[in-house]
Amino acid sequence: MTQTERLIYLIHYLIDENPKLKSIEIPAEDSERKRLLRSLMNIRPPKAVSKEFLEVQGAYLQEERTKKGVVSLSDLSSPRPGLYLWQGDITRLSVDAIVNAANSAMLGCFVPCHGCIDNAIHSAAGVELRLECARIMERQKAEEPTGRAKITSAYHLPSRYILHTVGPIIHGKVTERDCALLSDCYRSCLELAAEYQLKSIAFCCISTGEFHFPNEKAAEIAVQTVQDYQKKQQNGIEVVFNVFKDYDYEIYKQLLG
Repeated sequence: MTQTERLIYLIHYLIDENPKLKSIEIPAEDSERKRLLRSLMNIRPPKAVSKEFLEVQGAYLQEERTKKGVVSLSDLSSPRPGLYLWQGDITRLSVDAIVNAANSAMLGCFVPCHGCIDNAIHSAAGVELRLECARIMERQKAEEPTGRAKITSAYHLPSRYILHTVGPIIHGKVTERDCALLSDCYRSCLELAAEYQLKSIAFCCISTGEFHFPNEKAAEIAVQTVQDYQKKQQNGIEVVFNVFKDYDYEIYKQLLG
């Protein structure tokens, strides 16, 4: 199969399994087809899928990953020992684990092509990620508390694992409790990484997007929590602060010197 043939196969499969989607027309341009595929993956509930679909999806996502390019720690600059700063798409990072800013349902973003990192990670990892998250939540039988962390496979991402954490949602003024919960997110991820003997982890800017935590304060908490952990534990975990916006890059650049 060519990449275009894989793309069309995946779209047809996702449309055919849902009678409500039968009226959807497949665009002629690959760029629009890719957007449609991502939308269909985003809205798909966690349910059984065929082996053939997974094989075609795997080949498709692997080629897309190759086109985007993979970034490893050796490609990054280290402003301080054990700390890295990188601006770009977190789904390109080849580290032991990347951190996903999840919501309390822990199933990924269901809004088609939404700009959140939760959506980007699930879209690049494949439908298997939502299935694993659903199994975890079914066993838990409750929403994920703020400040904790869960680990899953990264499937078709270049990282080995994904650490999912739910950050505090800000309504009005930031409280001491909000700050403590955000710090808990970073600490929980680091502790879980250590439990699995991981040596590198990439953090996104937890809670600063849809959850409205002020960027500068969130960055200060992130850097302080990570540095305190590294000094106390000395277990060799290297940390990447991954940012996407220029504004966040400048904040972290100043904090890390």
